[in-house]
Amino acid sequence: MASNVSGAPRGAQTTRRPFATGWTVFAAVMMIFGGAMAIFEGIAAIAKDDLIVVTRDYTFKMNTTGWGWIHLILGILIVLAGMALFAGAMWARVVGIALAGLAMLANFLWIPYYPFWAIMLIAIDAVVIWALCAGTTRTAGPD
Repeated sequence: MASNVSGAPRGAQTTRRPFATGWTVFAAVMMIFGGAMAIFEGIAAIAKDDLIVVTRDYTFKMNTTGWGWIHLILGILIVLAGMALFAGAMWARVVGIALAGLAMLANFLWIPYYPFWAIMLIAIDAVVIWALCAGTTRTAGPD
């Protein structure tokens, strides 16, 4: 069986890089962008909750100031996890997937307040989850 310079078999070669690459960088940038949008969304709901129009008979009723705090805290955590992804740590991927899933849920419940904004953030979070799950560093060499 042929081996590479490090002595590992070629078919099982993995590359370890100090910085994240490819889909991980894309996911990190999108997490920072989506987290910043969630922060602004939270600040808007906390500062001027009387500007938000709410559907009267919506199933998931909550004070808009409470939603604002949820989005603000979640947005800060998402930005921090996005920054940690640039280091390429596996824990940052797992945390990023979990936070993007929570953000999708929060934005689904936020649809009656800001429909377009919430749907855009749901789409961004879905792409982030896909990118974090699809981005691998394993390469297969010729045998």
